[in-house]
Parts: sequence; C-alpha cells; structure tokens
Amino acid sequence: MIPSACKRLAEVDFPIKEVSKHSAREKSIRHGHPSTLHLWWARRPLAACRSILLGLLLPDPADPLCPGDFKAKARELLPRLTGPIGADELDLRKALLKFIADFANWDNSANPLFLEVGRGLVKAAHSEETPLVVDPFAGGGSIPLEALRLGCDAFASDLNPVACLILKVMLEDIPRHGPELAEELRKVGAEIKEEAEKELREFYPIDPDGAKPIAYLWARTVRCESPNCGAEIPLMRSFWLCKKPKRRKALCPYIQQNEGKTPQVEFEIFEPKAESEVHNGTVARAKATCLYCGTVLAPERVRAQLAMQKGGADVIFNEKGERIGGARMTAVVTIKDDAPGRFYRLPNSDDYQAVFKAHQRLELIKEEKLPNGLSPVPDETIPFSEIRRISVPLYGLKTWGDIFTQRQKLSLLYHSKFIKTFKSTNILNVLSLSFDRYLMLSSAHCRWKPTGESLIDIFGRHAIGMVWDFTESSPFIDNDTIQNSWISKHIEYIKYYTDLIKIGITSQNSAHKINLPTNSAHIWFTDPPYYDSVPYSHLSDFFYVWLKRILSDSDYKHLFESFLTPKDYECVVDRPHTLSKSNKDFNHYLTLFKETSLEGRRIVSKTGLASIVFAHKTTEGWEALIEGIISSDWCIVASWPISTELSSRLNARDNASLESSIHLILRPRPADAPSGDWSGVLRELPGRVSEWMFRLQSEGIRGADLVFACIGPALEIFSRYSKVETPEGREIKLAEYLEKVWEVVGRSALEQVLGSSEAAARNGMAGALEEDARLTALFLWTMQSSNENGNGKTEKEAETEDDDEIEDEEEKPVKKKGGYSLIFDVVRRFAQPLGISLPVWEGRVIETEKGVVRLLSVSERAKQLFGEEDARAIASHFELGAKDSQELNLFPNGETNTVPKIKTLRAIKSGHSSHLDADSVRKKEATTLDKVHAAMLLQKGGQTNALRALLKTEVSRSSDFLRLANALSALYPKNSEEKRLLDGMLLAVPK
Repeated sequence: MIPSACKRLAEVDFPIKEVSKHSAREKSIRHGHPSTLHLWWARRPLAACRSILLGLLLPDPADPLCPGDFKAKARELLPRLTGPIGADELDLRKALLKFIADFANWDNSANPLFLEVGRGLVKAAHSEETPLVVDPFAGGGSIPLEALRLGCDAFASDLNPVACLILKVMLEDIPRHGPELAEELRKVGAEIKEEAEKELREFYPIDPDGAKPIAYLWARTVRCESPNCGAEIPLMRSFWLCKKPKRRKALCPYIQQNEGKTPQVEFEIFEPKAESEVHNGTVARAKATCLYCGTVLAPERVRAQLAMQKGGADVIFNEKGERIGGARMTAVVTIKDDAPGRFYRLPNSDDYQAVFKAHQRLELIKEEKLPNGLSPVPDETIPFSEIRRISVPLYGLKTWGDIFTQRQKLSLLYHSKFIKTFKSTNILNVLSLSFDRYLMLSSAHCRWKPTGESLIDIFGRHAIGMVWDFTESSPFIDNDTIQNSWISKHIEYIKYYTDLIKIGITSQNSAHKINLPTNSAHIWFTDPPYYDSVPYSHLSDFFYVWLKRILSDSDYKHLFESFLTPKDYECVVDRPHTLSKSNKDFNHYLTLFKETSLEGRRIVSKTGLASIVFAHKTTEGWEALIEGIISSDWCIVASWPISTELSSRLNARDNASLESSIHLILRPRPADAPSGDWSGVLRELPGRVSEWMFRLQSEGIRGADLVFACIGPALEIFSRYSKVETPEGREIKLAEYLEKVWEVVGRSALEQVLGSSEAAARNGMAGALEEDARLTALFLWTMQSSNENGNGKTEKEAETEDDDEIEDEEEKPVKKKGGYSLIFDVVRRFAQPLGISLPVWEGRVIETEKGVVRLLSVSERAKQLFGEEDARAIASHFELGAKDSQELNLFPNGETNTVPKIKTLRAIKSGHSSHLDADSVRKKEATTLDKVHAAMLLQKGGQTNALRALLKTEVSRSSDFLRLANALSALYPKNSEEKRLLDGMLLAVPK
C-alpha cells in the first residue's frame, strides 16, 4: 500500500509536450473513437485522461516512501516497452514518464502489451485494493472509460439524463454484452433500413435517370416590403454549391417578370471561373436584401415574417399541392451508381409533390397520442434562458418539434417507431444513440458545405442559431440509414480488450450529492462545466425530447420522466439577456462548485488524490473554481497544462483563447495545517512563478495558456496553509492573493520580453519603458499560441473549417476589425497591479467594446500619429531637417498644450467622450511605442529617407527604441503585417 505521504508522479513531473501532441492528434480521429458514439460537448481527449490517471495512481519511485514492491514490479514490466532502465531511482521515474507519454498515443491505447503493463503497474501500486475512480461530471465518459482501461473501478455520474444514457451504454452495456452486440447492431440496422425504405421511399423518390437524391438545399423566404415590389427574397448566405479547386458549381439568380405579376427570382446552375462571378448572398446579420429592387429588410422585419411562418422551414402549399410560399428548394444533390462524385440539378414539380405527400401523411399520424400521453412529435417548449445560444425562438420556433421540417418529422417518427420494437432487447439503448446521430443530420438547421460537398450537422458550434439556407438529407444517405457503422466500429474497438476491461457504475446525480460512502474513493478526477461556455442542458434537450419517447417503456425510462432536462442544479452560468429569468449567475456557480468540492473531499480517502480540469479563459470562472477548491480543504500540489486545441480554430483567430486544459492536482489538506505568514508567501511567490514559467516555456506552452498554468503553482503556496495572515493578524483572502499572482506573472513576463531593466518598474525607478509599451508587450505575450505548428482539429472544427459561421444577429459583425483581442478582465488583471491606466490609452493603443479589449493595429494609428498629414508630408519634415529634430511631435496641428479627447471606459458604455484630467497632459508626448509605430508606417509607405532620419535620431537617443522594436518583433505573430514591417524597419537601422 502506498503511504499517504508518498508523492505520486503527477505531483513531481509530467510529460506535457508528448501528451499534448497525442491529445491534439486524437481530435481528428473518427472511426473507433468513443466520441463517435454520441455527441457530447467539450469532451476530454482520452490521451490526457489516461495520462493524468496514471500520474495520480502511480507513486514516484524517487520518493523515499515509495514501496519497494512497486519499484521491483516496475523494473520488471517497463523494459518490455522502454528498454533497459538505469539503476538510479530517477532513471526509473524517467522510464515511467516515458511509458505514460507513449501510452497516450492513440495507436497504443488498445495495444495488449501496453494494457498489460499499465494495469500491472496500477495493481502493483494498489495491491491491497482495486482503486476506485470517481467522476461527478462524467459527461461523455472519457475519464471513467480510461479508469476502466487501467483496471480500476469507475463510478460515473451526471445530472443530465442524455449524458447518463451515453455513460450507461459506454461503461455498462458494451462491456457487459460482448462482441455479439456489434453483430446484433449490424443485423438490426439492416432490418430498420429495409423497413424505413418501404415506408419512406415515396417521399424521397429516385430520379427517372436512376440518380439518387442525397440532399435537398432549401432557403427560407421573406417578402420585400418596398412599395411596388413584393418580390420573394430567398434568404441565402451564399450561392455556391461546390467550391472544390477543379470542380466549381454555383447558383445564378435572375429575375423573371411577367406583366401584371410580382417579380419572381429564378435560378440557373453554372460553373464559375472566378469568385466574382458568384452573386453575393441575400442575408447578413438578419438583414435581407431584395434581388429585384435592392431594398434591405431590417432584422426585426425578417424576424416578424419568419415568425408568422413558424421559422419558415416548411413549404406553404395550396389545396392542389402547389407551392405558394414558405421555404423554397434551391437545388438537389444526387449520386449515380455508374459515376463518382456529386451532381446538382434544379428542383422540379416531382420534388415538391413528394414533400406535399409527406405533409399529408404527417397530418394523419401526428395527432395520435403515444401510450404515455405524449404527442408523437415533440411539443415541449424551448426555454428562453439561453436565447443567445439558442436564438431560434426569436424567429417563431417555439417548440423542439419546430426545429424540423414536416418531411423530416415523418422520417424521424418512422425510425423511432421501428427502434421501439426492440424495447425488450440489449440493443435498444445503442439504437437510441444511433438515432441521435441521425437526428443531428435531420433538422432544418443543417448546412451544406461547398468546400467539402458534405453536410454539416446542427451542432457545428455550441449553439442552435438561425440557419437561413439549410440542407435536408435523405434518410438513405450513404446507404447507412442511421449511421450504425460508426457505432459498430466503436463497439469493435471496445471489445478488442473486453477480456481485460471491467464494467463501470453509472448514476444520475447532481455533482454535489454523490451516493458513495465517506473515504471510499482513491481518485476524484473530474472535468467540470466551463462556467458560461456551454449550455449543456439546453442543448441536450434537442436529444432528450426524442429519447423520452423512444425509451418510455425501457429499463432506463426513469431517466426521461421530466418535461425537459434538469436545470436547477446544473453547475453553469447562463449568459444574461432581457428575456431570461435564469438565476444561474456567478454566485450560483460558486455555491454549487463549493458544495461539489466539499463532496469530493468527503468521498476521497486520506491517501487519495484529486484532479480538476479547467479550460476557460474568464478570470471569473477561474476564481469560482479556485475558491471552491481552497474553501473545501483541498491543497493544490501541481498544475499541468495539456494542449488539446489548435490556434487555427474559429474562436481563436486573432483572439486569446485557451488551447490547453489546466489539470490541477489536489491533495486533502491536513486538519492540522499551519497558518501562513503573508510576507513569507510573497517572498516565495516570484521565484515559484519564474521557475514554472521557464519550465512551461521549454515545453512549448505560450500566451494565455502560460498565464493560467502559472496560477496553479502560485496557489500551491497559498493552499498549503489553513489560512494566511499578516503580522497584525489580518487574514488574507484569496482575491487579494490572486491580485499579487497576476502582478508577479505580469512582471515576470515583462522582464522576460523587455529585458531586466523592467525590474526597475517595481519601485518606480527609471529604466522601464512607458505604460503603452508595457501594455502592448503584455497584450502580445498573452496572445501567443502554444500550438502554432499543430495539425490536429477538434471534432467539430474539422467539419466547419473554411466555412462561414452560423449567422444571426447575435453573432460577430460581418466586417472584422484588425488588431488583436483579449477579454477585458484579463487585460485589467494585468494592468492594474502594474500601474497601467487603461482609460489613458483608450482610443490611442486600445479599444474596448462589449467586454473585449482590442489592441489597435499599426495601420489604425496612422492618423493619430501623423494627423492630417500623409506619410509623404512627414517624410519631407524629416528630410528637410525640422527644428528640434530630437523631438518628434506626432500629433496633429502641433497642439502641444491641448488635452486630446480620448474615450474612457465609462464613455464607451454611455456613448459619450470625455477629456482626460490635467495629470494626463504628459501623455501628449510621443512615447517610444509611438516612435516605433511611426517607423513601421514609414516603412510601409516606402519613405526610406524619412525612416533613416527617424532611426538615426532614436538610436542615438537611447537603447529603448531598439529594445522595444526587437521585443515586439519576437511577439507579433508569424506572417503578420506588423512583424513584416518591424523586421523590414530593423534592417534599415544604421550599423
């Protein structure tokens, strides 16, 4: 048995770089990966979970308290994979870390030898009792699955019933029923396909030439409200059909106008030779443009018209089955048995007749009640709490059934009916998850991706927003009715090591109330919800309303007896808006997480450890997490950032978005932990942060990842004490300590990027660069990416790359501003302790809007630096030798005594501007950053003589100019315009 004081591997070292590489790569793996079983948001990579678990379970052989039996067994097992091991205990530690790194590789995850060695090591470390791993926020099940893989007992719970069903299938059903489950699924899938084709083929007819439609492209429509027009406006983001390099097809709209009739938009399919040949879309940010008269409908009018059509996804027919309004089919995508690729044709009357028949059939069956009294089509209302993430109610979609077209509802009803016939078999739960995959591809919020000629499902992002032009797939797409092959491959993967895997225990519980005895768990390892990042319960209602109809007579019906998924005790923050009545705010999150941390502390044994994952960039989320941990008598003993994302993903471009998940390693804090001395803690803090920063940078960790990863080690100092006090006996609260942590991290970063003289700023001494230079350097340092050269993609990013975001008026502006962006609170946390006044630099080097601070691009500063004079006039100023050439007045009209009008943060909110006070007049002077930016602009304008004059003046004045220029060159992103200008300017510096 491992002594309680013996350190585990995760407390002393971890192979960050290797595990990060394997975690990022895993995001692009499809077949056989558990993520293909069912969508779950923000699922943890198996590589990271497996590696951290081994680090928590295995003792450090270099620790004097490490049991000799474990070291002997490790020396016996490891050479089979790592080769000979040196006699020193540090050599054994290195061998264990190498094994952890290699086992993180997906290719080794089901390798019998790796499994044998991994389980052998865990058993040797816990010879007296099989370790129990508990995850109270189990979600998609990555952590408990990896616990079972390593031979542990696993307890997985989640409040969400959809997550519980995923967990039961993954951790109980598949291990329990063996390889025959995959074979049974294939057999049943074929039966369902045959039955579905009998019932549904008339609604998805094959073309006369034998071509098979696989997708129908639709556009919602509104009417132009301009007088004397009234033309129908098909709402289309793009007219592209196929956008592959050697295969381009698009729709060309034209107006057909018959005398006395309303103008009608018609389409042709053509092969454009250039982008400019394709017409611009008709809708952007909910504003619709009429193709006939050019009138633009305001968003409120677009919403009003679509609301009258209940979202506008269905065709409006007359009694003869003729289309008179509503959604319009724009193209049909087909495949042919005798020819490869996709083919495109315009819709015809037969296509609309098939839709009309589906409408008629649905009317006959949708009013029938199910045995449990539910309507066949989900009529549960969509809550308004997450209107920003699920904005469709703004357009008249009030129930979850409104998300689908009439024909889609008919297809889903038949498929669900067939699945329910297997209610007494082991296959029902797996079929239900398979149905959910079909569900994701069968809504009026799926899109066609021209660059890949493929369908993007409803969850292209963590939201359900309005999709103007959508794609309806055929239920016979790719000859795989409900995508059973994906699940079969996953089951085969699981069964590859079924003789070694255990059966897990799953439970539906709120994380703050777990049905386990006190001190029963060896490891408490969880990935809690990311503050306000993902509205899990609201999104999962999409699946829940169908599952509760399919599983109403099953063994798991108790999971689906409520109206919608439970939300009151969900540990998230609902983003505020005027229509929301949600009380899930910061205090809600903090209270629930504190209770969850206390519950984890109760469950874990005295010798046990815990790990909590966090990957959100808001400081509010971090502080709530940390407050919950420390107030629950946990001590943070290590912190490991594992890179799981790419800087190329949509929400990270020109923005500081975490690419790493921070894994905090925790131990129960002893009941007799001493009090800490505040001055002693402050003395220890800078050295610990600097040491950790150096270590992480050597592992390739950069930017925002590095910032948040450094908070963990800083908290190791604070959390080891029962409390920290000043000499006067005042207790230091966590918030006050975190201010010091941000200050130390900021100063360490500045000293690193701007040179050791920045240390002078600590005491207000001379030698430090001005505030704007330090602010810019910190901004760019935080913007750096930990994964600039990665090549993996997240599950959804791989599908949405190079495609437009789902668009509605809640999204970002179509025209994106330049520069770089950070969350305001992150910038404030750095600036305040370093004495940087953000209002002073507002409008000069930064711009703040809606909680985001943007660092202005150099080009945007041209007018404020040179006034109304252009670069050529400035060039003349230098070349002619202006009076007092040592002082460069970069502001317009030579106004040296006038206070510039600069928007303050308060003015940003109120829409007014205000003057700075008299103490800020000194900011009128050109700073070192101003001069560097001026030189860059002269470089951009090709003003060689002026540039040389400026460089000669500034280089002779002091070393600050070159020091800052070189630092910024190292900080600006590769291939950015700023870096190119800086590097070109530096080449012109006189030698």
